[in-house]
Amino acid sequence: MTTVTSRDGTAIAYERSGAGPAVVLVDGALCYRASGPSRPLAEQLKSDFTVYTYDRRGRGESGNTLPYAVEREVEDLEAVIEEAGGTAYVYGISSGAGLALEAASRIPGITKLAVYEPPFIVDDSREPLPEGNPARVEAAVAAGRRTEAVKMFMRQVGVPGFMLAVMPVFPVWAKLKGVAHTIPYDLTIMDEGQHGHPLPAGKYESVKIPALAAAGGKSPQWMLNSVRAVAAALPDSRHQVLPGQNHMVKPQAIAPVLTRFLREEP
Repeated sequence: MTTVTSRDGTAIAYERSGAGPAVVLVDGALCYRASGPSRPLAEQLKSDFTVYTYDRRGRGESGNTLPYAVEREVEDLEAVIEEAGGTAYVYGISSGAGLALEAASRIPGITKLAVYEPPFIVDDSREPLPEGNPARVEAAVAAGRRTEAVKMFMRQVGVPGFMLAVMPVFPVWAKLKGVAHTIPYDLTIMDEGQHGHPLPAGKYESVKIPALAAAGGKSPQWMLNSVRAVAAALPDSRHQVLPGQNHMVKPQAIAPVLTRFLREEP
């Protein structure tokens, strides 16, 4: 295992593959190197880039120094970028896209940014999440009700009830429960933007690097609206919809889109 030390002393586990300009992949909720899309995507990208995948704090082989703050997760990503040589492209998916957006406004070493479906709720196209949502899920975890916490989160992101009923019998459920304590982290990252209001004016005006905001053509309308809002809020951005894809975008679908964007000359 290879680790880098974040500013607060937390060990952040990462792996590197490929050769070329550095790209750091930022996972969404419940995902980490051993369980999620990053490793398969790294395989798709490594012929063109040096790809860094890492376990966000509290997941996989990374530490989990408390108390949690979004600023600490930004510092974790910054530590990985420093390990990559001080500059890197960054790609984030789902709530990892929310984290990547926060980081891009604070870390000068991010030279290009790509995000896939940050789950903001920017209008009335779906029910907003309730105030105090991260605290409710955190309370369930603190009481040892990890299954309840995972199901609560999955209902909120739109997983159908019949799938929630059968998922606990599959091996992946143990992995999800194992990182249930990090669900409030993702909810905290996204919380300000999940109450049915437009993104605040000027929210990302400081992110002047080239940016790509992408969505899947089969994703729900509220998610498509979120991505359009993010693209409009970034000063130097493009918006792209991937036909046939949804929130669980296939690595072989997103990889060529990322490669074209990241290889383009300014």
